[in-house]
Amino acid sequence: MESPLAALLWRSLRVYQVFGANTEVGKTVFTTLLCKSAKRNWQEENVSFLKPVSTGPLNEADDHHIKTFTTGINHHTLIQYGIPVSPHTAALASGEQIPSDNSVLARCREHASERAKAGKGWLFMETAGGVHSPGPSGTTQADMYTPLRAPVVLVGDAKLGGISQTIASFEALRIRGYDVQSIMLFQDSKYQNYLYLADYFSQKYNIPVMSLQEPPERLDNEVRDVEAMQEYYEQRTEENIVKTVLQHLDLNHTKRLARLESMAAKAHETIWYPFTQHEHLPAKDIMTIDSAHGDYFQTYSSKSQEHGALQASFDGSASWWTQGLGHANSQLTMAAAYAAGRYGHVMFAGAIHEPAMTLAENLLQGTGNSRLTRVFYSDNGSTGTEVAVKMGLRAARVRYGWGPNEKLGVIGLKGGYHGDTIGAMDCAEPCIYNENIEWYEGKGYWFDYPTILCKDGKWQISAPEGMEKELGQPQGFASLAQIFDVEGREKKNDQKLYETFIVEKLQALRAQGRKFGALIMEPIVLGAGGMAFVDPLFQRTLVKVIRRSPHLFTDEHGVSPRTEASKEWSGLPVLFDEVFTGLYRLGRFTPSTFLGVEPDVSVNAKLLTGGLVPLSTTMASEDIFNVFRSREKVDALLHGHSYTAHPIGCQVGIESLKAMQRMERRGEWDWAKNQGWVAPRRPESCSPAPPSLASKTTTPPGQGGQVWSVWPLDLVESLSRMKTRVDGVWALGSVLAVHLRDEAGAGYSSNAALGLRAALAQGEAAGSNGPWNVHSRVLGNVIYLMASQTTTREGVEQLSNLLVKSLE
Repeated sequence: MESPLAALLWRSLRVYQVFGANTEVGKTVFTTLLCKSAKRNWQEENVSFLKPVSTGPLNEADDHHIKTFTTGINHHTLIQYGIPVSPHTAALASGEQIPSDNSVLARCREHASERAKAGKGWLFMETAGGVHSPGPSGTTQADMYTPLRAPVVLVGDAKLGGISQTIASFEALRIRGYDVQSIMLFQDSKYQNYLYLADYFSQKYNIPVMSLQEPPERLDNEVRDVEAMQEYYEQRTEENIVKTVLQHLDLNHTKRLARLESMAAKAHETIWYPFTQHEHLPAKDIMTIDSAHGDYFQTYSSKSQEHGALQASFDGSASWWTQGLGHANSQLTMAAAYAAGRYGHVMFAGAIHEPAMTLAENLLQGTGNSRLTRVFYSDNGSTGTEVAVKMGLRAARVRYGWGPNEKLGVIGLKGGYHGDTIGAMDCAEPCIYNENIEWYEGKGYWFDYPTILCKDGKWQISAPEGMEKELGQPQGFASLAQIFDVEGREKKNDQKLYETFIVEKLQALRAQGRKFGALIMEPIVLGAGGMAFVDPLFQRTLVKVIRRSPHLFTDEHGVSPRTEASKEWSGLPVLFDEVFTGLYRLGRFTPSTFLGVEPDVSVNAKLLTGGLVPLSTTMASEDIFNVFRSREKVDALLHGHSYTAHPIGCQVGIESLKAMQRMERRGEWDWAKNQGWVAPRRPESCSPAPPSLASKTTTPPGQGGQVWSVWPLDLVESLSRMKTRVDGVWALGSVLAVHLRDEAGAGYSSNAALGLRAALAQGEAAGSNGPWNVHSRVLGNVIYLMASQTTTREGVEQLSNLLVKSLE
């Protein structure tokens, strides 16, 4: 199995990719001149030409041209199709297996690696056709070659319409993160495109444009034609114009390496990092990211000359839980560019624009929550939860007639954390994140709860403090899906113990005279609190008890209970913080469907924009919304941001949701569901549901159905049996969490996971694709790995193998 692909950067080998603004613009002529000039002016033996994909007869192939008109140049074509058509058409017509994009890129990388071993030199990789000409698989070349991150020489179009073609090609490359370092084109006396383009690119982008006299017309006499072209090449090489281009490229190569080499040290002196004790962060531990694509960063390494200056680093935290559709996703990039070009940013108070309207409609429809009717936009998850709390507390105060100075708290879960703004922090119990904050004043009560882990090959629910006597030994289940069959468990009265536990706590709190305005919790998984996997039946029971217990939240006179069926909140407003767990993170559009309850307010962020730009939404019921309606402005929800509902974020959100819903409809996660999660397995293991449970697929897409993970069930079982190091494991959706043993006690201050993190960071020794490793984050004794929603089966297998190896 091929290792992940490291981008093309060596200290000795200067690699450049030659793109053309169109077909027949002279890419091969310019690449030949670059090769000849590099050979002559740099006096280096290691000058190479690579054509990854070529079409047409062998005697007209580009590397045949290089062979004819150069001496001492290494030339190679990876894939040659005999038909002179687009590579995707030629690949289909060949009758052979069509090579994948990854296989083509891997061969490019392998070839470049071999040339790097030959010593200092140059490698020019010439593409086929124009920027958007398809490769063999049908992916346009602009997208296909992005992971290589080679700087670009763009050959412009000198013909009629060539100005537009050249600028459009440049923009197509730039928007995908290519570094276009030089533009070359012929001097056409009729159109003189080079004059306009030289001025355009110099003023706008400070990119040099080099123009050369056109080659002679092709002659019928092959011998004379070759002689004429040889003479042309000699004259152009002697003019030293191409040498000037190479000097520019060489200087940029040196600057890029120097910048990468020095950036960590400069950052150590300049940057104040989040969640970081700088006393423990030497400059050498700062990761320098050159680029990113798919699931991987390209990170700088000074260790190896032979294998390149960059290595692929799996983004194990999904960039703090934001990454869903892969870094540098061209669909999201285009969505952002479209909105930026159409709107820039426009103010939102009392206004509407299409991206904000469509995203709101799509969210309300996608969540399938019959209570939610309104969408409030903010900028990130923390502020989104603050908005939710403002909504909930006001609704409770008005319902129960409390005065504006009444101290209200929230009910939540221990270890729950809702963000770093002051209001959001006040909704969490004292912990390492907030207890040293001068303004922190925790306002609430936080329930302890039963948690789920796979231990020694079996799913177990362990009791929290205060419930051990009633629950007894950890309860074992034949499958994770059986745990999530909350209605079936209710039929067996499994929830009664939870009800008693919750009611007794609420009665005690009422007796103390405490008042609460909302229930706020993260459904299923408490992220920052240590990846705690909560029994869904407990959370479901907590919501149901609170909704049917308004008498526990008011004075002795009580209020008239409101039934859940009315869709008006009862007891307390229920606020779900789905910032981390929402939008397919756990395999469903909303994790509330795991619980079978509908919140009155729901907050989303993170995957909302696929990891590209910040945006948050707080969805609320009409009943909550109406609390703020009044003739007095002071009664309104006076909360907002300058960039509220910014069109770029909303447009990207539309595209992100559309992409994930499309993946679900097409069954693109079926491979993950079939890794043992939904097929019957031996009952004593961490198996999926029996057929009667696994076959429940009547719920709408994204709103229920199966319990599954991209992480194989066999991996979860295997890790759970490493009892000397592992206390327990769980996996759901794209998340895998490994709870490591720590005799000194678990928690955020534990160092138990640091050794495993270091082993993953060490990664794998370099193969032809270069070195690769895993960049991961730890939460005390818990290390977690998070795939994106586009991670492949092969990618998961590679990560799984490295994880097991690192633990062993």
